[in-house]
Amino acid sequence: MEKALEGIKVLDFSHLLQGPFATQLLGDMGADIVKIERAGTGDMFRGMTFFNKWVGGSESPSFLSWNRNKRSIALNLKSPRVREIIMEMAKDADVVVQNFRPGVMEKLGYGYEDFRAVNERIIYCSGSGYGESGPYVSRPGQDMLIQGLTGVAAATGRADQPPVPLGAGMPDQLGAMNMVYAILSAIIWRHKSGKGQKIEVNLMAGMMAHLNQEYVSVLNLDQDFERPNSGIGHPGAEAPFGIYATKDGRYVSIAMSPFGHLMRTLGAEELLRYDSRDQLYSKRDEIWEEVNKVTLTFDCDPLLEILLEADVWTAEVKDFRSATQDPQVVHLGLMTSYEHPIAGTVKCVGPAVRMSETPAEISRPAPMIGQHGQDILAEHGIDAAEIEALIASGDMTIQTKENTKARS
Repeated sequence: MEKALEGIKVLDFSHLLQGPFATQLLGDMGADIVKIERAGTGDMFRGMTFFNKWVGGSESPSFLSWNRNKRSIALNLKSPRVREIIMEMAKDADVVVQNFRPGVMEKLGYGYEDFRAVNERIIYCSGSGYGESGPYVSRPGQDMLIQGLTGVAAATGRADQPPVPLGAGMPDQLGAMNMVYAILSAIIWRHKSGKGQKIEVNLMAGMMAHLNQEYVSVLNLDQDFERPNSGIGHPGAEAPFGIYATKDGRYVSIAMSPFGHLMRTLGAEELLRYDSRDQLYSKRDEIWEEVNKVTLTFDCDPLLEILLEADVWTAEVKDFRSATQDPQVVHLGLMTSYEHPIAGTVKCVGPAVRMSETPAEISRPAPMIGQHGQDILAEHGIDAAEIEALIASGDMTIQTKENTKARS
């Protein structure tokens, strides 16, 4: 079937998470993503993993997660001839994406003005940690650092513990979403005006925008959040909003549920003494402890059945492995896989959006380093002899199954 972004060509210089997730989302919708990696080592995420384990013995789960539906070419960006080739590629490209530190791409000759000089309609999306000017411009911008600076780590966890980082790289992933919506907006604007433009996205601004509820509350109510000492689910929330234990060692989350209705459903009418707005906030830790004692008298499944029957907003708290077996996840077909030449069958989460006429799909596995380099250069008129010369000089590399070594 036709894809929504079919015919859109993206030159993707990005690495790690923010930029690669953004371009993967565009690739899921049919854009031709040409991933331009460093000759030799490729994307930095190729050398990072969790648990000190590698998929198929050599491949990074982090890289595999954010780089499907792309073609890879691995080049030495400092080579004058490589720059000439890339600028030739840019003449029929629609979008450039990069997330190096500010100034790096300009120094190498790949800034917005460089691309605009050969293609006035180019859309150039630049991602950074803190923006492209200001006192933090030369600092490393990384997900956990942004969590600390923007307040979300200080708002997470219990009051008697240090600030807690989130269990996933949310600033990076929200940054990717901001890249995508800005790029798609720029494509629509270009369709109207014929003009390209430069887009600047940074992790700090993106995270703060997604914390707007918290900032509006603090700034307009003139009160800082204080973390609870219990399992209350937000530093500004009143009871019962939170996570509770069950007798069989599992947990349930209980969201915005009328306290009186919840207590009657649990058969804990004695706790109705807390049922006032003032107490539900001021005594929220005490209330959480009392409610937790009640939930600990139930096994998880019977508790969920009772609460859901009463239309209480509740769900089980699951780890990643058990979440994949959740009946709603199975019904939606969220878990899928693709075949990789080295890693074998890669299990993953499929595209999150459903479109009736132009569905997203996984059509390519995450590429090996420079896997498609010869084809990409041939498409732009580079003959076989020059391609061999680029490989021989080290200005271009190609990973194969045969030259891949297992990691210890």
